[in-house]
Amino acid sequence: MAKSKNNAKKLSYISVPSQIINSISSSSLQSLIDSPKKSSRTSIFTTKSSIWFLTLFLFGFLGMFTIGFKTDTPFPQKPCSTTHQKLSISNHHSKSKLGIASVLLKKERKSFRNDHKDEFFVSHVELGAKGSSGIEKKSEFWKKPNGLGYKPCLSFSSDYRRQSERVLKERRKYLMVVVSGGMNQQRNQIVDAVVIARILGASLIVPILQVNVIWGDESEFGDIFDLEHFKKVLANDVRVVSALPSTHLMTRPMEGRPPLHATPSWIRSRYLRRLNREGVLLLRGLDSRLSKDLPSDLQKLRCKVAFNALRFAEPIEKLGNKIAERMKSKGPYLALHLRLEKDVWVRTGCLPGLSPKYNEIVNNERIQRPELLTARSNMSYLQRKMAGFCPLNAREVTRLLKGLGAPKDAKIYWAGGKPLGGKEALLPLIQEFPNFYNKEDLALTGELQPFVKKASLMAAIDYIVSEKSDVFMPSHGGNMGHAIQGYRAFTGHKKFITPNKRHMLPYFLSSSLSEEEFNRIIKELHRNSLGQPVQRTNKRGRDVTKYPVPECMCNNHSHSQS
Repeated sequence: MAKSKNNAKKLSYISVPSQIINSISSSSLQSLIDSPKKSSRTSIFTTKSSIWFLTLFLFGFLGMFTIGFKTDTPFPQKPCSTTHQKLSISNHHSKSKLGIASVLLKKERKSFRNDHKDEFFVSHVELGAKGSSGIEKKSEFWKKPNGLGYKPCLSFSSDYRRQSERVLKERRKYLMVVVSGGMNQQRNQIVDAVVIARILGASLIVPILQVNVIWGDESEFGDIFDLEHFKKVLANDVRVVSALPSTHLMTRPMEGRPPLHATPSWIRSRYLRRLNREGVLLLRGLDSRLSKDLPSDLQKLRCKVAFNALRFAEPIEKLGNKIAERMKSKGPYLALHLRLEKDVWVRTGCLPGLSPKYNEIVNNERIQRPELLTARSNMSYLQRKMAGFCPLNAREVTRLLKGLGAPKDAKIYWAGGKPLGGKEALLPLIQEFPNFYNKEDLALTGELQPFVKKASLMAAIDYIVSEKSDVFMPSHGGNMGHAIQGYRAFTGHKKFITPNKRHMLPYFLSSSLSEEEFNRIIKELHRNSLGQPVQRTNKRGRDVTKYPVPECMCNNHSHSQS
C-alpha cells in the first residue's frame, strides 16, 4: 500500500511538468519551428533567448524532480514497542503520551467526517498491539478452556410436551408480574416468571418493568428485549400475550409474593385454586423467590428463556455488535465488569481504597441511608474484605490480571457505571494496561445518544460486548457476572475468570513474596475457575443459568446415560 502511494506521488511529479512542456511546445517551440529563415536580427535574438530560457527551465525542473524524488523516499521505520504501545493513531497524534486512552480516541473522533466514520475508526485506531512483523503475539492468557465435550441439550420429556398442548390452549388464567432492579436483575425475574406461568398453566402477560428507583429508568420490556422473538421462542412452552383480554379487564387480580426459594408444589398449593376461580394473579418482586432446584424440564425451560428467548431489541443488538467488532477487529480482548460505583460500596459495607475523602463519602451515605446496606452488618469492613464480600478495586484487579499472565498489550473493555472517584479510581489499570476502553470511547459521535439516559439499555450494550469477548472477568459477583458466566458456558465455553477473593487477598498483603512466586500462587488458586464446565449438582441451590451443566448441557457420555 505504501509502495503504491509512493508511486502515485512520483507520477504526480512527472505529470505536472509534462503539461507545461506541452504548453511550451504549442507556443514558443512551435513558433521557432515554423518561423521563416529570412527573419530579422531581432527575431533571431528572440529565438536564441527562448532557447536559453527553455534550457535553464529544463535543468531547473530536473533538479527539482531529483530533490522531490529523494524526499519522497520513506525513512526507515523503527519497530513499534509492544510493551508501551497505547494506540496506533494517524501521524499527527503519534507524539501523544497521554495515559487515558479515551482522551486520545475522543480527539481522534473529532477529526473525521460523518460519512466515513466507521472506515476511519477501523483503519486508524489500532486496538491490537502488534510487533513490527504485523503478526499478533500469542499468549497463554487467551487460551480457550476445555469444554469436555458439553454442548447445549434442551430436549424436553414426552410428559412435558404432552402437557404443553393443554397449557397453550388455556384462556382463563393469566399471570401478571412486576419485575424490579437493574437490567440483569430484571432478566432473572423474567426467567422465573415464565417458569411460574408454566407451573400454574397460565398465560403470561408481558412482564411490567418497575421504574428503577436509583437510575430513574422508565424503559419497558419492548425497549430492552425483542418481544416478538420472546413470544416466538416460547411458543411451545408458555402462551405470552401483550395485555389482558377484554374478558378479564374488570377482574381484580389476586396479589401474591412467594417466599424465598418457593418450590413448584408450594406455588400450586398457594395460588392455583384461587387463580382458577379469579382468573388473574399478580406477583411482585420475584428476585430469588423461585427455588433453584427444580425438576429437569423446568430447569431446561429456565435455560431456554435465559439463553434463547431473551434477546435484546434490535437497536441495542446492532450497536452492541458494532462495538464488539471494533474491539475484536485487531485481535482478542478481555471484558472486565468493574463494580466501582458509589452505591456498590455503600451496599456492600466496603471502602473503595482511594483516599480518606472517598471513604468518608461512603460512610456518610451509609449513615444517612442505612437501608441501603445489604451486607452483614455485624462484620467490620476488614472482616468483609477478607471474607471475599467486597468488590476488587482497580489496583487489586491489576495485580490479579498480571498474576494470571495478562499481557501488557492486552485490550480491555470495561463494563459498568461511573466509578466513585472518576478516572482516579481507574488509574492503576490504565497505567498497566493502556489499551483500556469503554463504550463511550468506542462509540462514534451520536451512536449512544438514544440510550444515554436509559441505564438498562446502556447495561444491555455492556452485556453484549462482554458476552462476545475472548475472556470475561467480574470484579465482584452479581447478576451480570452470573448471567454472562452461564451464557459463555452455554455458547461455547468461552473463558471466564472467577476471582478467588477469599484465598488470594492474604497474598496481596504479603510483602515477602517475589513477583514470580506471587504469580505462581495466583495461577494455582485460579486453576479451577478459568472457564471449565462446573456441574450444578455439585452444590444444591446453584442457579442453572449460571451452571447449565448437566440439566441444559450434555456430552456424549451423559446423553447416553439419560
